[in-house]
Amino acid sequence: MDARVAAPAVLGHEMSGRVVRVGQGVEGWRPGDAVTVMPLRWDGACPACRAGHQHVCRHLDFIGIDSPGAMQQRWTVPASALIRLPDSIPLDRAALVEPTAVAVHDVGRAAVRDGEKVVVVGGGPVGILIALVARSAGAEVRVVELSPHRRYLAEQLGLATWDPGAEDLLELVRQWTGDAGADVAFEVSGAQGGVDTAVDVLGVRGRLCLVAIHPRPREVNLHRFSWRELTLVGARLYDRSDFEKAVTLVADGTIPAERLISKVVPLAQAPAAFEALEGGGDVMKILVDCTDDTDDAQGAAV
Repeated sequence: MDARVAAPAVLGHEMSGRVVRVGQGVEGWRPGDAVTVMPLRWDGACPACRAGHQHVCRHLDFIGIDSPGAMQQRWTVPASALIRLPDSIPLDRAALVEPTAVAVHDVGRAAVRDGEKVVVVGGGPVGILIALVARSAGAEVRVVELSPHRRYLAEQLGLATWDPGAEDLLELVRQWTGDAGADVAFEVSGAQGGVDTAVDVLGVRGRLCLVAIHPRPREVNLHRFSWRELTLVGARLYDRSDFEKAVTLVADGTIPAERLISKVVPLAQAPAAFEALEGGGDVMKILVDCTDDTDDAQGAAV
């Protein structure tokens, strides 16, 4: 989404913080309330909005990308965008509610059911969260990931992993599913090889949920789609119910958010945090503490 961001810009759409001031006429909120933000503004008039799908509004303002976001000490947002956090969630963990809401929405779009076999291709933060949410829905999950560090982290969370660089994935899928193939695959890698893998592992009438934002069009084996009657579903963002469920999953420990946080850095070190993530090192989520020495207003995740 780089083309949508013009410098200078204030980024950040994964956050947690506390209300500092309430605007005139705003009810139900007071200073000190712990919140996260569903960073979406829609026009309410386009066909998608009129059909009840505001999160895919034709003129959607994705706050933090299309307009100033959370990576600042004070952030003014519409009261309608606030999601209340229970006091039981520390603010650092609550910064992961937004990506968890992505995972909740994706698992819902794929209609994952109890007892199904699910393959998640890509073991980054969103891939791990999808795997955890799918597992909480009763699915048996495998995570496909090249990075040894990310496989190790997934395994520490009780998730089984496969290394696509060292293992015959299709043979593993055959053994795991009794030659039936997976029921659901999530493509979270953003790579051509990930697309190929996600299609190849599916069994008859399997469902592929496309999660990653691919920078260019990809080739897809359409013959396999017709031969096995596969289904492809897109997934974009979330709605309020996804956010509310994500809060519950983080609060009750289903999502062990603290174990996905690699480190916390001050706002001045945000450039180094982006470089660490871009470099593909042994990091998962880096939190940026946007507070100053006199408050605990908010933090953002990258």
